[in-house]
Amino acid sequence: MALTGQIAVVTGASRGIGRGIALQLGEAGATVYITGRKPEDSLNSKVGLTGLEQTAEEITKRGGKGIARFVDHQNMDEVKNFFEIIEKDHNGQLDILVNNAYQGVQAIAESIGKPFYETDPEIWDTINNVGLRNHYFCTVYASRLMAARNKGLIVNVSSGGGLRYLFNVAYGVGKQALDRLSVDTSVELAKKNVCVVSLWPGAVKTELCTKKFTDEDGNPNPGAEKMQNMFANGETVEYPGRAVVALASDPKRMNKTGRILITEDLGREYGFVDIDGQTPPNLRSVSFILGHLGWTTTAKFIPSWVRLPGWLIVAGNSHL
Repeated sequence: MALTGQIAVVTGASRGIGRGIALQLGEAGATVYITGRKPEDSLNSKVGLTGLEQTAEEITKRGGKGIARFVDHQNMDEVKNFFEIIEKDHNGQLDILVNNAYQGVQAIAESIGKPFYETDPEIWDTINNVGLRNHYFCTVYASRLMAARNKGLIVNVSSGGGLRYLFNVAYGVGKQALDRLSVDTSVELAKKNVCVVSLWPGAVKTELCTKKFTDEDGNPNPGAEKMQNMFANGETVEYPGRAVVALASDPKRMNKTGRILITEDLGREYGFVDIDGQTPPNLRSVSFILGHLGWTTTAKFIPSWVRLPGWLIVAGNSHL
């Protein structure tokens, strides 16, 4: 229970990666505030609870303390009020913030294959209001509490979509901006002993991805074989959570501030595996990259430990 006594916030934790991170923080003993929008009908749940409330209950069962708070992360007044409540209830203590809330999944799915100039420009706000602007606001309010206590950890859940074109223009610009947010805030927070990082999970087997790429029997949907195969060997939603717990427990984490961190790199460094006992593929793994590009036969002959250095990936995708 390495995080007993610590106060954490995970935004967008009803399901997916946010839920997995929140559960692992709770398992490590933290008090975890989880946020999500209030559904119009919470009776869809078998036990009459929303997904957010179910997650809070499981956090508590694992040894932490789960606290569900309905927050519309499109509404900055609600966001501000949420952090004011934490400040009041815990005498200004906030140890961990995980910016994970995201709204644009459905819009991305509906616009794939359509050029940006044929897409309603409102998709920019759909993707980047909650997925970027909100993260900035949350980071501001959390940093005020952390800087006052001279300690803290902020994790921005991002992706390699900021490195090269993925899905659409608004998505890639938003992810690169989020990584830049991590870098630049870390500069100003360094003297306050607050660590800020971007976390890149690999292919994560979220509920939405499983539903999107497979049928009821678990077989790939027509045309989704490539994506289904990639996610079949991917991370569970709790693997990124183990990465966050490892960072939060590391007394030398300031050595990593301002960096982009890949979940499997952290798994090797800190010595943890996924909850299913597996070690997921690394985003820098040559075999993973070749397989993702369609070179599945060649990928089988390359050991998974053969990885490209981070600087080479960045250089290879730069047009400067």
